[in-house]
Amino acid sequence: MAEPVAGDGEVLVDVRHVSLNYGDLNDAKSGRVPAGAVLGSDFAGVVVGGILPAGARVVGLAAGAFAGKVVVGADSVAEVPAMVDLAQAAALPVAGVAALRALRAGGSLLGRRVLVTGASGGVGRFAVRLAGLAGAHVIASVGSAARGEGVVADEVVVGLDGVHTPVDLVLDNVGGSQLVAAWGLLAPGGSLQSIGWTSGEPAVFPPYSTIGPAKSLTSFINAGPVGSDLADLLRLVESGDLPVEIGWRGSLESFAEAAAALRGRRVNGKAILDITG
Repeated sequence: MAEPVAGDGEVLVDVRHVSLNYGDLNDAKSGRVPAGAVLGSDFAGVVVGGILPAGARVVGLAAGAFAGKVVVGADSVAEVPAMVDLAQAAALPVAGVAALRALRAGGSLLGRRVLVTGASGGVGRFAVRLAGLAGAHVIASVGSAARGEGVVADEVVVGLDGVHTPVDLVLDNVGGSQLVAAWGLLAPGGSLQSIGWTSGEPAVFPPYSTIGPAKSLTSFINAGPVGSDLADLLRLVESGDLPVEIGWRGSLESFAEAAAALRGRRVNGKAILDITG
């Protein structure tokens, strides 16, 4: 690939670590990123050119992040505190920002019941922690008891077994039949944020299940500059309030192995790829 060059308002970053998301796999499989183009979204590294000082340690979100160098708008990076490891920082952009923004979309969380499905994954684990910090009663739904290891919530359930009391907010990472079941658990006035669809299954709603007291299902995607949100997340990581859980780590050359582990739901937390070249 040609060496990137920073333009006005941009920074050139020497990438040290990237993280792998389901969205990256979907980009490759669906053709949204054409053959021959660079995949990736999350990165952390060191500034080597552009509007920010050379040598600054940063984390950011940019298309084509799986590369030795990447150019990104300065408003989509945040400086990484000295006490935060760059590999941990690389886990934050897609998953951390999605969790933060989806929870903010639900309004005040103090004393409210929040259900997070797919809680053992990257977005899920961040969402569980952030909702707890905001004072919510957090119910973490995981695929198996083993997948629930290390998930810290008021309740940890397999699937939606044992969840009978209505919830005020759902962050759904699974889609399919679980999304339908979670919709049925929403209290009047509640909302469901559809963040991911790892099941790959269709969601079939029974007749009249969308008729009744007002509640909402909202589509979700990270859009726009993420620098300020990343700065918020980094402060929580630095203070110890937001642990970054890395469930797989290896070199970029091991991408296929990481992808297979992610697709096979064998990664608890985030998958990190190190750029060694």
